[in-house]
Amino acid sequence: MAAEPNVVQCPNCGKGNRVPPAATGAPHCGNCGATLPWLTETGEADFATVVEKSSLPVLIDFWAPWCGPCRMVSPALEQIANERAGRLKLVKVNTDDAPNLSQRFGIRGIPTLVLMAHGKEVGRSVGAQPAPALRTWVDGQLAQAPG
Repeated sequence: MAAEPNVVQCPNCGKGNRVPPAATGAPHCGNCGATLPWLTETGEADFATVVEKSSLPVLIDFWAPWCGPCRMVSPALEQIANERAGRLKLVKVNTDDAPNLSQRFGIRGIPTLVLMAHGKEVGRSVGAQPAPALRTWVDGQLAQAPG
């Protein structure tokens, strides 16, 4: 089952925009043209299209609804994705719904964050971290990711 487009509020003009899980380039506001943050979910069926074929680096959040630390880091990850609109795509993978992806990526604890660029893993962080530490880690990984 393919993920449905999310409606994302433009940080510039406030207009709601439908942002598909997979596309080329970065999403832009249909009203004012501002770059939009890209936040979506995926599962096993559309992982290759949403993550591996992405033209932007992808931060994958492996999480589960019952995981308290996962719910604690989620708002910080969304804020990081908002701040890096046009440079990063945040994709959430529910490990309960995607056991094959969990196995493929060797997920042993959640939350696990995996940064991928051009379909290859370039960084990994396991466990909950405070927002400043997450931001520092993401920026460090993005700086090293192949362009």
